[in-house]
Amino acid sequence: MDLRPIGIFDSGLGGLTVFKEIVSLMPNESIVYFGDTARIPYGSKSKETVTKFAMQNTRFLLSKNVKIVVVACNTASAYAYEALKAKFDIPIVAVIEPGAEAAVRATKNKRIGVIGTEGTIASGAFEKKILELDSSLQVFSKPCPLFVPLVEEGWTDKEVTYLVAKEYLEEFNEKEIDTLVLGCTHYPFLQDVIKKVLPDVMLINPALETAKQVFELLKENDMLNSSSEEPTYYFYASDNLKKFESVASIFLNEKIKCEEKIDIERY
Repeated sequence: MDLRPIGIFDSGLGGLTVFKEIVSLMPNESIVYFGDTARIPYGSKSKETVTKFAMQNTRFLLSKNVKIVVVACNTASAYAYEALKAKFDIPIVAVIEPGAEAAVRATKNKRIGVIGTEGTIASGAFEKKILELDSSLQVFSKPCPLFVPLVEEGWTDKEVTYLVAKEYLEEFNEKEIDTLVLGCTHYPFLQDVIKKVLPDVMLINPALETAKQVFELLKENDMLNSSSEEPTYYFYASDNLKKFESVASIFLNEKIKCEEKIDIERY
């Protein structure tokens, strides 16, 4: 048994989708969550910059004595996962591989769509992983850069959000996809809106698949927390704590408090 917390980092609030799934699947586990709100969005930044950020975020989580690091940002997963694994001697799980595996299992007509930030889509990480698993599949990818700021603003059910989703996603109807990977951890907050545009498409939430992978990894290594003690959840951000708290409280349906503002450049 390992009583240390699980560490999660994201560029902002999107990683709370992963947080929710981990809490649901592993209610005994304590969690340290870091949202890099000072430097969001990651999706429009270079591989070198995102890798630097991911290294700093991981060092911060390690300073909180976490037992595993979950990269809950698809852009950081695409650009920095291999570098993080090479640098740190701690289990690291990233959201791309579990999401790709779930999409391959789900598709019936072998036509899969992927949406994500500009960085994630430019990296081709989902497409590569999907085709590695089954080269007979067709993958159609599209960046949706306005989705992240809409989620961070808390505008998940506004008319403007529906119009943006319609503009981005209608072309997938012509592509006749039957499965769509929500290739950014912010996007599950927009599932209802996306479903309105693509009602017959199976949506893949990599956050859920990532939580399953974290569970399996901890179980295999005898690192699950089976204590009966109440778990603790600590939230940290690099900027704008009040906004983080207010939007996060809406997403999680309970009041949350940020412990402190982190000067992430120190790590």
